[in-house]
Amino acid sequence: MAQQREQAADDAMMTRIGQVVMLAHAGDREEARDRFLGLWAEIGEYGDPLHRCTLAHYMADTQDDPDDELAWDLRALSAADSRTRGGAAAHEGSLALRSLYPKLHLSLAADYVKLGRPGAARSHLARARAGLGALGDDGHGQGVRAELARLEQRVAALPEDGDEGGGRPGGEPLGPPRRGF
Repeated sequence: MAQQREQAADDAMMTRIGQVVMLAHAGDREEARDRFLGLWAEIGEYGDPLHRCTLAHYMADTQDDPDDELAWDLRALSAADSRTRGGAAAHEGSLALRSLYPKLHLSLAADYVKLGRPGAARSHLARARAGLGALGDDGHGQGVRAELARLEQRVAALPEDGDEGGGRPGGEPLGPPRRGF
């Protein structure tokens, strides 16, 4: 019974996140940001990784500043990584997150292109391509594959240099940025 209540609460949070995503897609980015921040506070830093990953991924798309977009996309990746590192107990949830990795890395690659860091973009494009096997042959999978091909073409035309250091391969800093969220 307690497990059913927990699952219903999880489903309710995903529904609420989805409602804010629809608001953002309708063009009200500022209201979506405010609502996402409220949900982020509710989920908490150590809340369900799938919730944190999903929310951070979509929150990134509502940002006006490319650095803020990158920060939220890094939070999404960090949340996904926290679930997949959890061993057997996290296995069920990690299956859902594994299919998100190509899109998460694709989003990071696009962020790095906006920031003029083609080396970091290439690194994330390679990671996105490596994760394509986790995608189905459905509309989502086909869309991610097409988006990857377009961004790979765009990045191929960029100069090889231009990245400014970083912590990990790909140039991103160690860990997600922490700016009061």
